[in-house]
Amino acid sequence: MMINKADPVRETVLTVRRGMQVLRAFRSDRAPLSNAELVRRTGLPKSTISRLTTTLLNQGFLRHVPGGREFELGPAPAGIGHAYIAGNELLQIASPFLQKLADELDVSVALSIRDELEMLYVGYQASHKVGTLRLGVGSLLPLGSTSIGRAYMWGLPVHEREHLLELLRRNAGSTADSLMCEIEASFVELEQTGICSVLAGFQRDAYGIALPVVIGRKGIVMSMSCGRARIQPDLAAERKLITPKLVKAAEQFQDLLADFNGEL
Repeated sequence: MMINKADPVRETVLTVRRGMQVLRAFRSDRAPLSNAELVRRTGLPKSTISRLTTTLLNQGFLRHVPGGREFELGPAPAGIGHAYIAGNELLQIASPFLQKLADELDVSVALSIRDELEMLYVGYQASHKVGTLRLGVGSLLPLGSTSIGRAYMWGLPVHEREHLLELLRRNAGSTADSLMCEIEASFVELEQTGICSVLAGFQRDAYGIALPVVIGRKGIVMSMSCGRARIQPDLAAERKLITPKLVKAAEQFQDLLADFNGEL
């Protein structure tokens, strides 16, 4: 009788993938997470989470919160992230460019790529006058409810956009219809003006004004946004001020990286 043996390579790949799921469950707000919360965020079994957090703890990828049993990211992921940013040509070019725009408009400026159903900030600079948005490189924002996410989807080929919209619809549950209507309104705005604007898409009284950018010879789709948190902001006024400068900056950024042939 033949006995089925587990494929060790497949098992190793699965373990690594699950370990990455655990690390990706942590957000830039640095809120500590318990095993129970990690089970909820990843969908992995409790026993699997327990084994993974023990291993990640021993390897320095996680650490215990002082005086508690919850976890936060350890120093190991930071070293990997800093090495990635320091060695990436696109991000090195982007940093001073984003800072100049942020200072000119007194806003924060972000450059983002998709990470599943969220947008990951890979570039972020803020004017010294912006102190109310607790964001930075590594921040994750919802794909469907934010301007930077909707602008990204608009920049994709139609079949990729439709695929993401279907995933968002499935995940939205009872709010799917209203979410799709809001996204469609942003798409209309993008078609008519080149940008989309959203108020309170992820934080109360915070607005975002965004557009897609397509970078380099490989056509890497990203999105660029300007944002700020103000008490009862006048979105129409902010949009009127920011839109022409953001559109011009995005064109210059694409021209600057027209010959870029690397990966993000």
